[in-house]
Amino acid sequence: MTRIDAGTLLPNDRMQEMAAEGEITQIHRGHAYAEAGDTFDVNGTTFEVADVEERQLGDLTDEDARAEGASDLEGYRERLQHAHGDGFEWDDDADVVRHRFERTD
Repeated sequence: MTRIDAGTLLPNDRMQEMAAEGEITQIHRGHAYAEAGDTFDVNGTTFEVADVEERQLGDLTDEDARAEGASDLEGYRERLQHAHGDGFEWDDDADVVRHRFERTD
């Protein structure tokens, strides 16, 4: 178990705020940025990475989207498009890594 900086996993202040408010409980990234058991702090709240799993974008569901703060999968796709710009294309076969985390206190 390693203590990591919150910014390593949650790349911007808004995502960190959403985690602190309980609005997100997981994030998919292009690579593994943490391991199960790693911990991080946001605004004085400690979180533990509960699970790290390799997946493909095509595996994501509306439930996954809601766990990342979107209303549904389409909203999640739109957010990725906005975050990554015009060069982003959703590819069901693209490899991603889900990092699921939980509050510890």
